[in-house]
Amino acid sequence: MARVADIHLDQVPDDVKPIYERFAKDYGPFMNQVRVFAHRPPALKHIMGLLLDFYDQAVLPKRYLEIALVVVSKLSECKYCVAHHAPRLVDLGVDKIAVDRILDPQVPGFDAVDHLVRDYAVKVTNDSGRIRDGMFDALKQHFTEEQIVELTLRTALCGFFNRFNDALMIDIEPGVIEDMSSRGFRVDELPPSPRELQAEADKAA
Repeated sequence: MARVADIHLDQVPDDVKPIYERFAKDYGPFMNQVRVFAHRPPALKHIMGLLLDFYDQAVLPKRYLEIALVVVSKLSECKYCVAHHAPRLVDLGVDKIAVDRILDPQVPGFDAVDHLVRDYAVKVTNDSGRIRDGMFDALKQHFTEEQIVELTLRTALCGFFNRFNDALMIDIEPGVIEDMSSRGFRVDELPPSPRELQAEADKAA
């Protein structure tokens, strides 16, 4: 379990119960994350509620969203998020080899827009204060300003989730690894979890 206790549905205020249930069920297999977020019902209500609103409105094409999320999660080496989002990218038509090599200069099967989204996610994550105007000119050729704002928000928010998950050692839910494996991914290809890193450090001490 995580570093804090699980909070179950019957322990949260009535106004956040629908978000708790729907995020863990419809948005994806994120029950362990929801149970930790539920310690602070306003965070559950507003952060996960925001993601559900984005999910319903579907302003940003899912392919580009998942490219950004996988890129950020790989840069952060967040095992939880890579395990959840890499299979989604395959389901959206991206070859498993492309997911594996998504940080390479040229990604097999990626077109110019895919690479642009990848490069933007890298810059937002690693060098947000030095993004050149030319990158935004390129983004505006393919995306509305509304979509660019959401892409930026989701990219930055993914970095938050990476850190949140790792700091509190949120475990991957049952079935996620099996789901990943069914799409050709191997467990040993995932980044080590904080729990695994801590075990290695303890062993070396």
